Amino acid sequence: MELLGYTIFDVFNMVVWGFLFLILLVQLIRAMRIVPAQKAYIVERLGKYKCTLDPGFHLLIPFLDTVAFIQDLREESITVPPQECFTSDNVQVEVDGMIYISLVNPVKASYGVTDYRTAAIQLSQTTTRSVIGTLNLDRTFEERDLISSQIINVLADAGEAWGIRVHRYEVKNIVPPPTVKNAMELQVTAERERRAIVARSEGEKQSRINRSEGLKMELINKSEGEMQRRINEAEGKAKEIRAIAEATANSVEVLGQAINARGGEESVRLQLSLKYLTRLSSLANDRTHILLPVDLTRVEDLLASLGLRSDSAEGK
Repeated sequence: MELLGYTIFDVFNMVVWGFLFLILLVQLIRAMRIVPAQKAYIVERLGKYKCTLDPGFHLLIPFLDTVAFIQDLREESITVPPQECFTSDNVQVEVDGMIYISLVNPVKASYGVTDYRTAAIQLSQTTTRSVIGTLNLDRTFEERDLISSQIINVLADAGEAWGIRVHRYEVKNIVPPPTVKNAMELQVTAERERRAIVARSEGEKQSRINRSEGLKMELINKSEGEMQRRINEAEGKAKEIRAIAEATANSVEVLGQAINARGGEESVRLQLSLKYLTRLSSLANDRTHILLPVDLTRVEDLLASLGLRSDSAEGK
């Protein structure tokens, strides 16, 4: 049977050769690989590891070489699902976290473990449970760095065989049961009230100390001021007495000089006589007292007895 001059056998051969050519073309296209940056292609030849393709253009041998794994060399974060853990005081808490890792050996990551991401998550969960089991409830909230460091150390040891590097691990949440959470809230409230009471008492204590110190300084200042006032008054009185004494001494000296001068004695006697008579007249005007000399007719004798009589009167 012929079809357009070709037999069925010829048409069959053309279809077969066309299919084979298409397969060859596809394999040739697949043999040309362009590796992007921060990627690593693992090449196998006949099922055996051949090489690792770095970023750039590469040409493989069709039908022999195949890209078995494509690994990402960038740092990635992996979420560790929440899990239930028991503390050393038998309190159940729920813990989750984040792992930050990157590939350093794509070959080990491809052949050393089935899935390094799942393996890292499982290992971090088991390590978290073991670390939480050594801590009591209060310390689990304080020792986040301890938990992270323990998990990083364990993952670092396993990562050498898996071809990964663990950069850090962060504990996201530590959630206690509702009953424990309520008890912790009550404890925190009580602790805050205690601190407030202590702070108020310390403030009152310091306030009383400050007031007493102020009163003490006030009394000291007043006493020092009073002492200084008395010292100043005493010094002022002393200066006043000294000035009066000096003035009196000067007046006595001047009076002595005046008495020794010519006619001085008579002048003094005259002044004393006038003062005596003036005093007698003032006493006479006083209605409450009556002053009578011994003999009013003998005034000159009275003055002479007081030393106030002049020499002229004596001559008479």
